[in-house]
Amino acid sequence: MKRQDIALAEQAKGILQQNWLGTATKPAPRLYPHQWSWDSAFIAMGYAHYDQAKAMQELRSLFRGQWNNGFLPHIVFRQREVKDYFPGPDYWQTERSPEGPKLHQVATSGIIQPPVHATAAWHIYRHASDKKAAKHFLAELFPRLKAWHWYLYRDRDIDNNGLVYIRHPWESGQDNSPLWDAVLNRIQITPEMLPAYRRVDLNEIDSSHRPSNLDYDRYVYLMVQARENQYSENHIQKNFPFLIQDVLFNALLVKANRDLAAIAQLLEQDAKPFEAWATKTAQGMNDRLWNAEKRIYQSYDRAAQQPIPISVAAGFSPLYAEVSTHHQAIEMLKNFYDSNFCGSGCWTVPSCSRQEAMFDPSRYWRGPIWINLNWLLIQGFENYGCYHEAEQLRQNSLELPRRSGFYEYFNPDTGVGLGSANFSWTASLVLDLLFKEQTANQAH
Repeated sequence: MKRQDIALAEQAKGILQQNWLGTATKPAPRLYPHQWSWDSAFIAMGYAHYDQAKAMQELRSLFRGQWNNGFLPHIVFRQREVKDYFPGPDYWQTERSPEGPKLHQVATSGIIQPPVHATAAWHIYRHASDKKAAKHFLAELFPRLKAWHWYLYRDRDIDNNGLVYIRHPWESGQDNSPLWDAVLNRIQITPEMLPAYRRVDLNEIDSSHRPSNLDYDRYVYLMVQARENQYSENHIQKNFPFLIQDVLFNALLVKANRDLAAIAQLLEQDAKPFEAWATKTAQGMNDRLWNAEKRIYQSYDRAAQQPIPISVAAGFSPLYAEVSTHHQAIEMLKNFYDSNFCGSGCWTVPSCSRQEAMFDPSRYWRGPIWINLNWLLIQGFENYGCYHEAEQLRQNSLELPRRSGFYEYFNPDTGVGLGSANFSWTASLVLDLLFKEQTANQAH
């Protein structure tokens, strides 16, 4: 590893140590003070290279919050009394669900996040220095991972076509993406429809870099509606205003199913159900989410029964899950390398196409670069033999934190870091990219 890379790796390890809570890692020092679901999966992948015990503990801690039906919540709170984050347990009221944790148990949210967890578990095993301990860990986690995936297909595959729906923008991980604008604008809200609340995020971050208050009202409304339905998907499916079959969520699910199949084979369990799910979801994505004219995958508004005609970087994530045919991959790369996403003289990859009217280089998921999306696309390019493109993006992804620090997201025009400083998944995925190069160099 080069000297500058060693220094970068040490900085990244320092951030993870700073954000370590004793049993899990918070995503950021102040803005996100609890345990987040897909953050923990990405964080575990960084730990896997130098602290196997912490990597395993990260996922163990998260799955403490799993509901009886397999539902894996997007937040596991450190305690029930929460003043440093909104919405806290007293807003979610997950005890209303017969499947959720009771008041004397762990406190969680009532929504999910993308299913990266089987992928993280398999990643930990592949990089483990102690394979015996890692295999024991997989055996311990396997029934929980199986229950998590089974929940998604049993309760969220509304059309039985392999496409799992999300029912809140936060479930996508891309909270204020332009993808959701038209859907959210259909929701008419009056003040009496909302509980009194105060945003805590704006205490830490410039409001121009965060979702708007109007967005937040709708986020809270959808939370309340799910709560009033006792978090029953059968009830929610009937008339919920926000039901989306999202590209990124389903692409990550395809990959996670394949990794769960690999875990099953290692443990001498039946891998066929997970392989079948992966095939079914990949087929569903190609049938419903591929837009040949735009040369990208686009999410589907299930409530309105129509595609969402907006191009975002997550539309390339099927490359990561090897959902696309070779022809589709070539078309997507042509799209990627024109001015929509890459162009000359910009940092990559902006989270939203520059040709979309709502592109904003500074506001959260409406344009800024996210290292986790870059990390997915690096692997996606490699899957289709585009090693030069993957290496360019890898170098880009390392240079941003080297210049600006380990921020939550970055301005694609200037490379300036935005959102929370000392962001855990930026640190952990930078570590993965650095160790991956070291491993590749040792192999040659």
